[in-house]
Amino acid sequence: MINLETSFAGLKLKNPLIAGSSGLTNSIQKIQELEEAGIGAIVLKSLFEEQIENHSEKLLQLSDYPEAADYIGTYIEMNHVEKYLELIRAAKEVCSIPIVASINCYKSARWVDFARTIQDAGADALELNLFVLNAGEFNDSYLEDTYVNVVRELKKTIRIPLVIKMAKNISNLPGLVAKLKALGADGVVLFNRFYQLDIDIKSMEITSGPVFSNPADFSDTLRWTAIVSGHVPDFDVACSYGVHTWEDIIKGILAGAGGIQLCSILYEQGPEVIGEILTLMEEWMRQNNYSRIDEFKGKLSYANIESPALYERVQFMKYFSRYK
Repeated sequence: MINLETSFAGLKLKNPLIAGSSGLTNSIQKIQELEEAGIGAIVLKSLFEEQIENHSEKLLQLSDYPEAADYIGTYIEMNHVEKYLELIRAAKEVCSIPIVASINCYKSARWVDFARTIQDAGADALELNLFVLNAGEFNDSYLEDTYVNVVRELKKTIRIPLVIKMAKNISNLPGLVAKLKALGADGVVLFNRFYQLDIDIKSMEITSGPVFSNPADFSDTLRWTAIVSGHVPDFDVACSYGVHTWEDIIKGILAGAGGIQLCSILYEQGPEVIGEILTLMEEWMRQNNYSRIDEFKGKLSYANIESPALYERVQFMKYFSRYK
């Protein structure tokens, strides 16, 4: 009998598939469709501080009264936050799977206030979607220090599991994850996919780049999942960036992932792909004589293979020298 049950960040999951934060998780109808399709947990679309502020700025541009700025800003923030809290409450009423809230802030002072209200609304866990692009104005440790400071403050305030969605440009990712674990974080997600830009050479304007990830993106995710899970034992890691096939999911678990976030594949193939993935996972487990996820989770992580240096290899000529 194949059993796909597992756990991630203290949450019990009927299977390791997690719907990542996106437009597919921003309404009760979509959330119910994902649960009915078989998803193991859902991360709600992020509450974006930047979006709240942009909305306020647009309204202020229409106002002839500068003194209204504080009122407009407060009203917009309360409106956005309350709608998000309503989504959490409604999702908890209709769903039996874990509901994970997500917040995206760039001013650390906002994290604690947002997190407290989200916990009170009934979210099963909180995912922090944190990123600051260092374009030269910050010191080298600014991003890492921001992660540490935010987690330290939040763990003083909230009781629900805290998951950190990591950026790819961390200089010492295993070291930072170890610090977050020591501070009480319950898991990390590798990696966040940020806004991609492009340049329109006809209009000479900055435009949006590709929205979805592509299969080639999974290689880095797989490498770092294996390395982080190997260097930071007894700590939950989830794959997110570049997952496009059921084989990717098996590979991620072999590398040490306890959860697999799906996003682009759900947009491209719809919720029905979840059932197909689960069926193929079960068949692979049956063919390889595994009855539970834990029996092969981390089997090929950095800590469990004979030559862990394979995960550190960055030169490719040995493998591609046959190509002229």
